[in-house]
Amino acid sequence: MESMKLPSQPIPLHGMFTAVPPRYDLINRAITLGMDNHWRRLAAMTCLASKPSRVLDLGCGTGDLSINLAILAGEGVAITGLDYSLPMLERAREKAVRAGVGERVKFVNGNATQAPFPDGYFDCVGVSFAFRNLTYKNPLRLPHLAEVLRLLKNNGQYVIVESSQPGDRVIRALFHLYLRSFVAPVGMALSGNKDAYRYLADSASRFYTPGEVRDMLLAAGFREVNYHPLFLGAAGIHVATK
Repeated sequence: MESMKLPSQPIPLHGMFTAVPPRYDLINRAITLGMDNHWRRLAAMTCLASKPSRVLDLGCGTGDLSINLAILAGEGVAITGLDYSLPMLERAREKAVRAGVGERVKFVNGNATQAPFPDGYFDCVGVSFAFRNLTYKNPLRLPHLAEVLRLLKNNGQYVIVESSQPGDRVIRALFHLYLRSFVAPVGMALSGNKDAYRYLADSASRFYTPGEVRDMLLAAGFREVNYHPLFLGAAGIHVATK
């Protein structure tokens, strides 16, 4: 497995992702009311709709998007998961084996601004609930987006499933209340990491609107961006084309 020196991270999640809490996947299910894996499956289907031959799961964590890709893809699709956390990657490998796709996914240790792949190597790059960490108040946002563009072939797609901002003011207010009163305390209680889940709730409530994400991706050099809201706009799938 390849390893690279990582830049310092500006968010407290780095410690949580390096020392994976035993209940990490359970926490994800709990704070999304069990919907996160369905959303990842939708993202995987979106990644595969263009019939790619190589797909990268960027910031793959414990491998849920990679596993969904492997289950849904044909034998001719090469799937790679990239993450800087070795404990996360070990968990991802174990889960892939249990899901019967251990031979279908290659997990690689690396970071989102210096991925160990040549230019134009992937037809699609997917990211599931790591885009916010890579872009929100992150000084490495522009290098990250430039790296995704470098990795993609022309006409390749960057598929992002991430929390979002509901357009309706009442729904948005209820969503922010849910983040503060449920996501933060439940995440803290189950993980023991107060800073990480306080950051998660704060960054999700302050994260960019779909229009701001679109503008960011177009400014970075993508030529087209489409958006599909999920769960009344509390999450969504962005598809940016190189």
